[in-house]
Amino acid sequence: MNILFVEDDPMNRRVVKDMLDVAGAGMVEAPDAETGLALIGEHDFDVVLMDLRMPGMDGMTAIRRIRERGDAKAQLPIIVVTADAGVDLRDQCFAAGADEVLFKPVAMDALFDAIGRLMARGGGGGGLLG
Repeated sequence: MNILFVEDDPMNRRVVKDMLDVAGAGMVEAPDAETGLALIGEHDFDVVLMDLRMPGMDGMTAIRRIRERGDAKAQLPIIVVTADAGVDLRDQCFAAGADEVLFKPVAMDALFDAIGRLMARGGGGGGLLG
């Protein structure tokens, strides 16, 4: 499994990478949305983890850009990973095109469960490594 994590905070990227390493999943890091979008164009990923607040382009805009692609990558499973809170935040994420929303600090079981649900829905199997 190959996962892209678009997150500006290096410590947050490290924590999630350590979690994914436990499961043997590969993770590519993007420190901002623009880099993340470029990486999606250049590589194949099974899942995208997307922060919302980053310098430059925010995560909601990046999700919308992914969904607007004219190719199969427009259907990439996207999990928002955010410290933001708000009454309508989850609904806003879904409206932008996110498939799941996780709140920081992310627990390993919550991350694995979300990835597993998306992989099962897309035919990739029920476990993290499906």
